[in-house]
Amino acid sequence: MNDLIKVNYKGDRQTLSARDLWEFLDRPYTRFDLWFNKYKEYGFIENHDFRAYVIKTTHANGRNYEATDYEITIDMAKELAMLQKTEKGKIARQYFIELEKKWNSPEAIMARALKMADMQILEYKNNIVQLESKIEEDKPKVLFAEAVTASHTTILVGELAKLLRQNGIDTGQNRLFSWLRNNGYLIKRKGTDYNMPTQKAMDLGLFEVKETSITHSDGHISISKTPKVTVKGQVYFINKFKEMDLEKVM
Repeated sequence: MNDLIKVNYKGDRQTLSARDLWEFLDRPYTRFDLWFNKYKEYGFIENHDFRAYVIKTTHANGRNYEATDYEITIDMAKELAMLQKTEKGKIARQYFIELEKKWNSPEAIMARALKMADMQILEYKNNIVQLESKIEEDKPKVLFAEAVTASHTTILVGELAKLLRQNGIDTGQNRLFSWLRNNGYLIKRKGTDYNMPTQKAMDLGLFEVKETSITHSDGHISISKTPKVTVKGQVYFINKFKEMDLEKVM
């Protein structure tokens, strides 16, 4: 009785190929489509008792072609077997009855329950992995939101150093100034433009320059220039440092 006709197990559902059943029954009506179309009207419901799908098969002349098969339930298979009123039909029906008995035994039900529990645990673990991956992927977006929340205006480079420390980057004002100069964001040559934003940094919108008029005791006025980091610059540098190895950065 074992594997008399191949049965497929999907979750808590048993199905088989209508063509396989037709083959076992010695191909009644010669053509499969004529046989199945005759009996599928006997109260069977499409997508409940049977479902059509396309298979690739080989003709007797060796040519490949596509044909229609049907996935049918065990209950439908039992009725189709009984309707044949042949010895093969009786054997097939008895085979399906024995399969159902085994399928509904306490041991089989427990085994399916354990398998489903294992699948749910595996799915849960996969979801956790995907969630962790998503969190990692969204870090720059999170940092962007945190930076915008923390500051809605331009800040000094020293304040940027504090903001970086709040985001897990151990640096200070002097180290940050040095890094910005060495990496082309601030001018490093000595002179009146020392520590001012480079053209690259200005084009990226990372800095603004604040000019302050200073009146001296002798009456002359001088202009003090201070680089200030824009909101865009704050987000840019936080994300940049987060993506880099701090030991190599600082």
